[in-house]
Amino acid sequence: MSDAPTPGRLADEEHLAVLGYEGKFDRSMSLWANFALGFTYLSPLVGVYSLFATALATGGPPSIWWIVIVACGQMLVALVFGEVVSQYPIHGGIYPWARRLWGRRYAWLAAWVYIWAMIVTITAVSEFGAGFVTSLLGIELTPASTLFIALGLLLLALAINFSGTKWLARIARIGLFAELIGVIGLGLYLLLFQRHHSFSVFFDSMGTEGDGSYVPVFFASALAGLFLFYGFEACGDVAEEVADPARRIPRAMIMTILVGAVSALFSFAGYVLAAPNLEDIVAGKEGDPIPAILEATLGTAGAKVFLCVAILAFISCVLSLQAAASRLLYSFARDGMLPGHRWLSKVSERNKVPTNALIVACTVPALICVLIYFNEGILFSVTSFAILGIYLAFQMVVFASLKQRFQGWRPAGPFSLGKLGIVVNVLALAYGLFAMYLLAKPGESGDFFTDWVVLLGLGVVLISGLAYLFIARPDRLSDAPSGDARHVADEIRRRTGQVSVR
Repeated sequence: MSDAPTPGRLADEEHLAVLGYEGKFDRSMSLWANFALGFTYLSPLVGVYSLFATALATGGPPSIWWIVIVACGQMLVALVFGEVVSQYPIHGGIYPWARRLWGRRYAWLAAWVYIWAMIVTITAVSEFGAGFVTSLLGIELTPASTLFIALGLLLLALAINFSGTKWLARIARIGLFAELIGVIGLGLYLLLFQRHHSFSVFFDSMGTEGDGSYVPVFFASALAGLFLFYGFEACGDVAEEVADPARRIPRAMIMTILVGAVSALFSFAGYVLAAPNLEDIVAGKEGDPIPAILEATLGTAGAKVFLCVAILAFISCVLSLQAAASRLLYSFARDGMLPGHRWLSKVSERNKVPTNALIVACTVPALICVLIYFNEGILFSVTSFAILGIYLAFQMVVFASLKQRFQGWRPAGPFSLGKLGIVVNVLALAYGLFAMYLLAKPGESGDFFTDWVVLLGLGVVLISGLAYLFIARPDRLSDAPSGDARHVADEIRRRTGQVSVR
């Protein structure tokens, strides 16, 4: 498409120049490729498969309603992000948004938490994906086989990412197709032809509350939805590789939430209603029930076909995660905010990708996979920390956006909520705080480490980040723009002929 400016719109490279950067990437990513990247990162197939048994054993079939609750809450967050990225369509997402809305130190801490959460998420998805590969190949799922397969997934994703943005977009689209078959297609088939239970089961706790109230049990099952609905922000992580990003990325984020919610509902509901042994799953007697459900409903051959589709989805998810993490690292390093920033901010002249940042986004998760090999029990805790860390980073951007609005900022990108912006912003912050409370609330098992490990992990990341920030002062090494939301909005309006209200 043409990059010539039109009324109310800056050309992509002119918009980037207004923000203080010059283009170094190929803008070869379309709206659908950008949506595919966000959707395969969000990955309903991965999310439902990973926590299906845990959600049912905790809250029973009604835990499905968390998919609806969290989708609505995250849509509010996505709308706030849409206005921000429409004004700031630059690489890195969370980091540059927090920097331009608040300041360098605030953004450094948000990005530090988000980077670690993303790296841990890459690790978790690679580990969960190993189960599909072993099932397909008929290999016993052991710590050793899990480690080697997880490392193989990481290296395969790295090789594809090294090949450039066009291949990233192609594989993301293949992953999108696999996801839609694996969640909507299979979910519909199970709902229409393999139902063993009525829809009323979604209002039946099946005794999960014991002798007490169901309310705390229902809240405890919130992870079923909270683990699913992040990844839409990855659409903004690759902004400088998208044509017309100020318009397309907000649309891609909204599409990711909507399609992700529908897909997850079909998938989760289909598995529940088709489960021949639902009572055993809810009782916690089946730790990995989905393969048995597939075998019973699709037969051996059909289950194998689904496993192939699922593996494609996992590969695409790891690929999208790596790509998003590398662009965040690149954006962080480009502003001089990380040790080794010159090395990390190098872009391949041939393929136009940040190769060194990609190496880091593969190597660190690989090292965590080795740690999990020696202590399998930390995988669930690691996953929970990743979710809390990402939600915290999200809310730092939401809060910074609200602060700017109260100071007079009116977003100047082509995507705008108008007068509803401040209302949506307040609701998004309220939802985020509620979600973080659910994620951070200590357990009640009686084991200190098990009950507090998520908060302990977040504490370690925050304390180490703050220590580095105030000792090394990376914010002083960078002269990149910060806290300029109102100024940039005025400049965009001046260049596009809009009337400023200030």
